[in-house]
Amino acid sequence: MQRVGNVRCAGDEGEGMTERLVIVGGDAAGMTAATQARRRRDADDLEIVAFERGHYTSYSACGIPYFVGDIVEELETIIVRSPEAFREHNDIAAHIHHEVTEIDLDARKLRVRDLKASSERTEGFDHLVIATGATPIKPEWPGGDAEGVFGVQVLGDGVDIRTWVDERKPARAVVIGGGYIGIEMAEAFKLRGLEVTLVDMASQPMTTLDSDMGSIVADRMRAMDITLYLNEEVQSLEEDGGRVRAVVTEKRTIPADIVCLGLGVRPNVELAENAGIAIGSAGGVVVDRRMRTSAEGVWSAGDCAEKFHLVSRRSVAIPLGTHANKEGRVAGINIGGGYETFPGVVGTAVSKVCNLEVARTGLKESEAADAGFDFLTTVTDSTTRAGYFPGSAPIKTKLVVEKQSGRLLGAQIIGEEGAAKRIDVLATALWNSMTVEQMLNLDLSYAPPFAPVWDPVLIAARKAWQQVEETIQVDH
Repeated sequence: MQRVGNVRCAGDEGEGMTERLVIVGGDAAGMTAATQARRRRDADDLEIVAFERGHYTSYSACGIPYFVGDIVEELETIIVRSPEAFREHNDIAAHIHHEVTEIDLDARKLRVRDLKASSERTEGFDHLVIATGATPIKPEWPGGDAEGVFGVQVLGDGVDIRTWVDERKPARAVVIGGGYIGIEMAEAFKLRGLEVTLVDMASQPMTTLDSDMGSIVADRMRAMDITLYLNEEVQSLEEDGGRVRAVVTEKRTIPADIVCLGLGVRPNVELAENAGIAIGSAGGVVVDRRMRTSAEGVWSAGDCAEKFHLVSRRSVAIPLGTHANKEGRVAGINIGGGYETFPGVVGTAVSKVCNLEVARTGLKESEAADAGFDFLTTVTDSTTRAGYFPGSAPIKTKLVVEKQSGRLLGAQIIGEEGAAKRIDVLATALWNSMTVEQMLNLDLSYAPPFAPVWDPVLIAARKAWQQVEETIQVDH
């Protein structure tokens, strides 16, 4: 097979020739795909090259708030594998500070910019994985480019924020947006001793929860002395000497020495879209169950790729590392010559604010209604351990259940230690399309240090089934 510089010439084929896999994006999805492909094909059969525009490969982005909050002290503990480790142990050439700026599908070439050398070159590929992740939402506010304004997406962002806090000693932090990242960063700043304010256009933090559950999160944040300004839209940021000094909403001006954006993210699909690869209704790259895109030999995985929601039966864009790792695994196995599929997601996620654990899976009320379900909801209160056992704490469980059939559609849990991971039982029930009647007799573990004799999940299922039975009786 002929090559011109680093470029494989399209159309040149031959037996026994080395193929080339290029990974765009060096975190969970991309590098999992790379390592899975390598396990099935050695370097003589498949050359693997990865390009990452940031400073790090293969790290835990979910650990960023805990690194900023100094709960995780050492940066190295968040990094799963360095570029050097990929080269030494996996025969994968991982390049950081390299940005892919263009994909030419016809020529099977990429344009790559070396950000440190300020140079560009062309790279060829036989197989391509687009794992470009997601981009933080950042409105075009006046003053939005001031020093001290940070998005939170990649590990480099976390390093920059922690460095700013360590060196600039800010006294007042404003977090804009109350999603997972927003509440976790608010807590991180609080742990670092800052005065913290969170601003959100919504009426509650954590809009992935129903309002009755989200209000509990708001109350706990206020109890932590975090100021909440809800139902307020940011209009601009004020700066002084190029450095952020305040956040301005339609109602007030909030002094700030550091501003963190927690407005959510959107799939980073610009590269794929410009190449003519199909983008779906949820804004992500369209993939099939094997993670193949609309372009031959091109795969996509992670936050940039759409997922199929197993409950709503719709395409969704849910940016979670759990999905990225699984999707990357599927893509890598298929590129390596195996066969694997990714069936979809149910949207399971957990977070925490101080000692309040928050978890959800499936559909909340508005999502169930939007998907066309006729449903009912139940909310139950219980305890994380036997009521008499030391350390027992309240736990609130909400279920969204289809009327008539009693099929579980979604669940939310709020409580203290031992609460959140119970969502996994409910996620498993969702995955298997179980009804709350079928859940009643699940053989869950019991001992006083871990649960009441009737686990909160079973109590919630029992109450929901009672409502379903009453509905059936009324209808008949």
